[in-house]
Amino acid sequence: MNFELEKQWRALQKKLGEKIGETPEINSILFVIGLQELNIEFNKLTKDQKVEVMHIGLCVIFTPQGYYKPIGRDQDGWIHFDTVKKFPKLDADEQEEIIKEAIVEYYEA
Repeated sequence: MNFELEKQWRALQKKLGEKIGETPEINSILFVIGLQELNIEFNKLTKDQKVEVMHIGLCVIFTPQGYYKPIGRDQDGWIHFDTVKKFPKLDADEQEEIIKEAIVEYYEA
């Protein structure tokens, strides 16, 4: 376990939690990132669109590491990405760690 990352992660959760009234988990934060990048309100989205917003959040946080590259927006304003490189094979704990690290880096930028 990366203790420094966990410290940064918990601090970020606390900071974001103060704004929304509860401690957000990874999927909630990815959703918020997607909403921010799309500049849309969540209450106008279908269930499938909400999943897509989380996917956009994931693509956004992994763009600086070279995994994705934005290729533009469609007529509805949705961002589309190309996959640039594949992720290494990781177990669930390793996946969670790299997602947390990318989220922390996103909010530090």
